[in-house]
Amino acid sequence: MNKELFEALDALEKDKGISKDYMIERIEAALLSAYRKESAGCENARVKLDPVKQDVKIYKQLNVVDEVIDDRTEISLADAMMKSKRYKIGDIYEIELKPKNFGRIAAQAAKQVIIQGIREAERGNMIREYEEKKEEIVSAVVVRVDPTTGNATLEIGKNEMVLFRNEQIPGETLSVGDRIKVFITEIKKETRGPSIVLSRAHPGLVGRLFELEVPEIRDGIVEIKRIAREAGSRTKIAVLSNDEHVDAVGSCIGPKGIRKNNVTAELCGEKIDIIQYSENVEEFISAALAPATVESVAKLPESDRAYRVIVADDQLSLAIGKEGQNARLAAKLTGCKIDIKSSRSTSEQE
Repeated sequence: MNKELFEALDALEKDKGISKDYMIERIEAALLSAYRKESAGCENARVKLDPVKQDVKIYKQLNVVDEVIDDRTEISLADAMMKSKRYKIGDIYEIELKPKNFGRIAAQAAKQVIIQGIREAERGNMIREYEEKKEEIVSAVVVRVDPTTGNATLEIGKNEMVLFRNEQIPGETLSVGDRIKVFITEIKKETRGPSIVLSRAHPGLVGRLFELEVPEIRDGIVEIKRIAREAGSRTKIAVLSNDEHVDAVGSCIGPKGIRKNNVTAELCGEKIDIIQYSENVEEFISAALAPATVESVAKLPESDRAYRVIVADDQLSLAIGKEGQNARLAAKLTGCKIDIKSSRSTSEQE
């Protein structure tokens, strides 16, 4: 068993990146626990795995004392010095043990530890790998879809992870074999192991998709300032150019709309409004209400972030949007409370 054990540890270190020293410590602890159960837990002992000699030994430990009170845990200094003159009071004296069936016990304990160690190491490796990818997007393949919950199991690299139904795009139907992109929102360290939270509904997915499609964003020439999203329906994304010669909105749309269309296709046809960001709040609100045309924006005295927007009568429904969506997303994008009025209703009030 000894030779096979150490060969297995060497293979684990090479193939899985699991430290051999770490596994030896774990196996020693497991063997010690198994031995204590077999011996009714009455003896102090130590297990030693020697990777050089490739052997496993167990030692009974006795405290060196002047006068023995409990011979199960103590040895007199006189008796200890018969083996070596270097012993002194307080030292640990060890006797090698060769208990019956220890080989069988050791093999079972070592196997359990190795299996558990592999799982823990893989979870640890997963945490380290995906902590670096937090708030990034990764490519995935759908391998299973639960017909009851709608949760999808994805294959990402060598790992399988779950994309929960509430993190999928509303109205999206995933099928086995689909290749999709997902956004890593969070890495949770739980008792059962790490949990990687994936999403296709998060606003960050839209930003990362545009980063993939638009070289100017990757190069830092165009900057995504804000994103407001109602997944599966509509997204508004505010962009700003750091180069006066580069059109931020045009860069994101791309020639013949190809860049924007590629993002829309990944998002199952979700509508995307690309907005010119401005530090001027009135200008930003006006742009955010696209595709409606705004006549005027004025700050209301009731709050620092409250504004009244005036639009032509034929633009009112467009500005508000279906079920208020356009106005809602504009408010979320700008961080302002927006009160939209038609020019006719305003003149009538006056």
